[in-house]
Amino acid sequence: MSSHTSSLPVGITLGDAAGIGPEIIVKLHAEGLPAPTVVYGDAGVLRATIAALGLQERLRVQELSAADDVPLNGAGIIAVHNRWQPLPADLAPGRLSPQAGRGAYEYLCHAIDDAGAGRLRAIVTAPLNKKAMQAGGADYPGHTEILAERTGTQHYAMMLANPELRVILVTIHMALAEVPRHITLEQELTTLRLADLACRQAGLAAPRVAVAGLNPHAGEDGRFGREEIEVIAPAIAQARAEGIDASGPWPGDTVFMRARQGEFDIVVAQYHDQGLIPVKYLGIDHGVNVTVGLPFVRTSVDHGTAFDIAGRGIADPRSLRAAYDMALAMTAGQQPA
Repeated sequence: MSSHTSSLPVGITLGDAAGIGPEIIVKLHAEGLPAPTVVYGDAGVLRATIAALGLQERLRVQELSAADDVPLNGAGIIAVHNRWQPLPADLAPGRLSPQAGRGAYEYLCHAIDDAGAGRLRAIVTAPLNKKAMQAGGADYPGHTEILAERTGTQHYAMMLANPELRVILVTIHMALAEVPRHITLEQELTTLRLADLACRQAGLAAPRVAVAGLNPHAGEDGRFGREEIEVIAPAIAQARAEGIDASGPWPGDTVFMRARQGEFDIVVAQYHDQGLIPVKYLGIDHGVNVTVGLPFVRTSVDHGTAFDIAGRGIADPRSLRAAYDMALAMTAGQQPA
């Protein structure tokens, strides 16, 4: 990472303005930020959030005409860049809004474009609401697919990380019944390569990659399925031939515990819930979602829009802080403390 890149601002996307995104972003700024930062979102929503939290004496919003106009000494300032229309002043917290959903999509797209053009150090995303976004005309299952499509990235993966565990997914948002046919040699090997890359970006010189089996007991020599024999094991063998320290397939009911105890640096999980349940069981306060394989660093909170508590002033910004800190560490070529 060049010194020029590390001096660029970090972009934070507002996410769904009817959720807790505005609140956790305001609280993050109130704690103080160590690097130039620009929020892609709605200035009016952030001003209203500052007022609702009683932080008018400590924070103010500064609207920017471009992302690189962010002030270098931004203490007490939330720098905001919005190339989309303002949201309604009467937007209700905690209620599904097609306008807020569309806004979340637009903010993300603009941040992606700026990061791709070299104007951002990294992107950190606050949560969006999929139903609101789809109601606003953007039919995507989540952040990951938008990021991949808009950057033209073919090989990518979702990694979830906290201080105790890293997990990367072979398949992401699909019905469980569809997973087996998407467990291909190419997809498995691509995810193994991305797992190794993600750990190296986090500062690990010799990552140890564990691979979870798809079936109970990792198939038990074909008794419970043949995916481990016909696809997963050959992919591991090829990854090892490329110099990746990969092992498995290991039974999914024990491999995450072994990784947490320090035996492995990352676990390759075969499907969404297999990987995310262990990470989220450990707590979402410090969890970070990372999209691996993009041309820039993207991290995100490990929670949703939390409509049930939006506007109440009780949202916890710790996952956003963890995502922000990880983005800085990954772009500095070192592992976060």
